[in-house]
Amino acid sequence: MPSRHIRVKGAPEAPLRAALAALRSDLGVPDAFRPEVTAEAEGAARYPAVPAHDATDLPFFTIDPPTANDLDQAMHLARHHGGYRVRYAIADVAAFVVPGGALDSEAHHRVNTLYFPDERVPLHPAVLSEGAASLLPGQTCPAVLWTIDLDEDGRMLTADVRRSLVRSRAKLDYADVQQHIDDGTAEEPLALLKEIGEARERLEVERGGISLNVPEQEIVEYDHTYQLSYRAPLAAEAWNAQISLLTGMAAADLMLAHGTGVLRTLPTAPDGAVARLRRTATALHIDWPHHVSYAALIRSLNPRRPRHAAFLQECTTLLRGAGYTVFRDGVLPAVTTHAAVAAPYAHCTAPLRRLADRYASELCLAAAAGETPPDWVLMALHLLPKEMAEGSRRAGTVERECVDIVEAALLKDRVGEVFDGYVVEVEERQPTVGRVQLQSPAVIGRIEDGERLPLGERLRVRLTQADPGTTKVRFARA
Repeated sequence: MPSRHIRVKGAPEAPLRAALAALRSDLGVPDAFRPEVTAEAEGAARYPAVPAHDATDLPFFTIDPPTANDLDQAMHLARHHGGYRVRYAIADVAAFVVPGGALDSEAHHRVNTLYFPDERVPLHPAVLSEGAASLLPGQTCPAVLWTIDLDEDGRMLTADVRRSLVRSRAKLDYADVQQHIDDGTAEEPLALLKEIGEARERLEVERGGISLNVPEQEIVEYDHTYQLSYRAPLAAEAWNAQISLLTGMAAADLMLAHGTGVLRTLPTAPDGAVARLRRTATALHIDWPHHVSYAALIRSLNPRRPRHAAFLQECTTLLRGAGYTVFRDGVLPAVTTHAAVAAPYAHCTAPLRRLADRYASELCLAAAAGETPPDWVLMALHLLPKEMAEGSRRAGTVERECVDIVEAALLKDRVGEVFDGYVVEVEERQPTVGRVQLQSPAVIGRIEDGERLPLGERLRVRLTQADPGTTKVRFARA
């Protein structure tokens, strides 16, 4: 599920880039891998476990940002008996990582890849994540291969998963995919991405699910100042995401049917969180009538409009209650659904970047084969939610701190200026302290005042602090 995507351009020695480097140091973010981890990864890259089944005859392709080399998924789409057949290959990290070894231990320490606006800190060494385990074009790789059959409306009929050798034929990026589909030059396996993606989007609306088309924020340095822009996601990105969601839903169904698994769950957002979003909508002049549901509002927004883009960024806060739920031996959990997906769902499609996905794949493979999951999976299962929660907290801290640094950089030369804002949050125990959302630029910052803050009301505020190296954005009543 989406979170904030912030990208920074500028020289490494620029104040913003320097502040981000300092943040990594302050948070103790791991940098280089230990020598024993690197050595084990290099050995595993040369001698992975090779599956018996060969699916290299299928012309798979990947769709990712143009600079990405950690390619978790490859797909092949076809018409099948009046409906569709989706083949989705997932990088088989377990073919390279020995349980209990140095690589495994390091993955449990890191938990997930961390994304900073200027770089990322990977879960696995590059020799695997961007090399032998990645589904790079022309490279034969071990993979966890899903075969999912859909009817003419895109509803899932059957799903199967097995280990296979695969070989991607092409590394595509979203812009090229969109162009080929729009101009009618895409061959059928790629052209079907739109057909299947739109069918799955209609089913998502039907079941009450919500996909956030979160735009990417780009901060660019111009003559020692910074400017903010938004890159709206392409339709091809949403269609691609629907294939991943489909696979995650198939994985959840398979594990639930087998009685042992790990789900990605999210409770319904509390009223207070939705009320805060309503105040943010008002601050950004977004009309949200009370009879319009949150899902309906999201689908009405245009991420190419800056105010709508800013609101969609804030909507990611409703996903912060998501967690991992483990169950075993046929005893199903009380909550099995993900509120945004509006169905049972599992993380299984990004094992190069997320620890839990490796375990979900093993559980699904065992379920499909009618076998007991491996002992190493069962032994680690009860600790997985805690590990993933800690990893999510770390990633959340990184995201929040990065947003604060980027916003401070954006406003660093405007200290003393007065802005039109809207009070979106007030601390219960300190009603003189809260958070204010500016109309432009769409920044949220802390405000401290000598008087009780008027929650949900407009307020003229003065920027008192904004230094990406030392302080966060701070406001006072003007």
